[in-house]
Amino acid sequence: MNRPHPVVAAVVVSTFFVGFGGGVVFPILPNLEAVLGVSPFVVGVILSANRFTRLLANAPAGSLVDRVGTRKPLLVGLFVEALATAGYAVALHAPLPEAWFLAARVLWGVGSALVFATAYTIASDVSTEGSLGASMGVVRGGITLGFPAGLVLGGVVSDAYSVTVAFVVAAAFALLASVVAYATVPETHVSERRTAVKPWELHTAVPTLTVGFVNFGLYFAYLGALFSTLVLFVDANDIAVWGYGPQGMSGLLMAVTVVAASAFMFAGGKASDASGSRVPTLFVFLLVSFAGFLALAVADSLAALVVACVCIGAGQGGTSGPLLALLGDLTPGDQMGRAMGTNNVLGDLGGALGPVVTLPLLDPVGFTAIYAACALVPLLAGVVLVAGLYAQTGELRPRTARLPED
Repeated sequence: MNRPHPVVAAVVVSTFFVGFGGGVVFPILPNLEAVLGVSPFVVGVILSANRFTRLLANAPAGSLVDRVGTRKPLLVGLFVEALATAGYAVALHAPLPEAWFLAARVLWGVGSALVFATAYTIASDVSTEGSLGASMGVVRGGITLGFPAGLVLGGVVSDAYSVTVAFVVAAAFALLASVVAYATVPETHVSERRTAVKPWELHTAVPTLTVGFVNFGLYFAYLGALFSTLVLFVDANDIAVWGYGPQGMSGLLMAVTVVAASAFMFAGGKASDASGSRVPTLFVFLLVSFAGFLALAVADSLAALVVACVCIGAGQGGTSGPLLALLGDLTPGDQMGRAMGTNNVLGDLGGALGPVVTLPLLDPVGFTAIYAACALVPLLAGVVLVAGLYAQTGELRPRTARLPED
């Protein structure tokens, strides 16, 4: 078995670079109505296309990992994401740009399904119960840290140079991620040898569904609602600094949110390792997320908006490491790929529904009502978490303990 720290570090570096392509679109695509005349509904569909794609791709990606290992699916996924990012630049100058953007987002969804299933499985493979929370947190943080870099690149570079330049630079970094992974990431996970991959092979154990439904709610509010509406909120409230327009300003704010999330991913996972139970740490950060969305609902200045974004990011990040570690605690090692795939299906369903639901509701109900409703989501997630854990373990605060392979 490989030593954990070098392997986890290799995954973090490669996923960090590819994450630029995930973040670059958010300060730019919500404004396609003004740039290319694309309707708000179509913009919402484009933003959600990668997540709807992953609804179909996550389960076979996780199943594939349990059959052939982690290295090859990771390399393929990273390269596919690089191609998708390059597709954004092509879309700007092609006939029917909305069709090209949609195709690129679909391709990104396929690649990211492979990357997510492999990255977390690698972390689980090389960790013990005393380091699992920290390992999951640092891998999640590495994946996420590329995202704010992409947000800044998409907002600031598109303002300073052009949207095309922003997409080309992000594609170059995504291609570099493939090279880094090829050179540094080893194989960690071959537990089964089967000839067929069944796309419908979801992992339906109670811990998997519990963690998955919690992710559904958190992704709906955070990546779905917040990230698809923030550029419009900034524009509507005329919030600006340093001369940046709505795209640049929203990119900076989303970067602040994701940096806060990344900072607390490792901290949350490490705290759950040290306490011997994931539950107390999870509830602390769910409450932080609740407070952040409440603050966002009443924010009327840049300072208030920054505080809200930091709290939302901290809440989201602080739950990520312990939540993924909890799934690792309660899932046999040889089923981890499929469990991760199913968890990603439910998380992506929430993220995909976020823009589709919230963007059309902005005019009739307004930002305050939407963000106030999002504040309830972490509280509901806590109820689901407690119910699922009690059904599985008979305890409200189960201790950390890794299950063996079947």
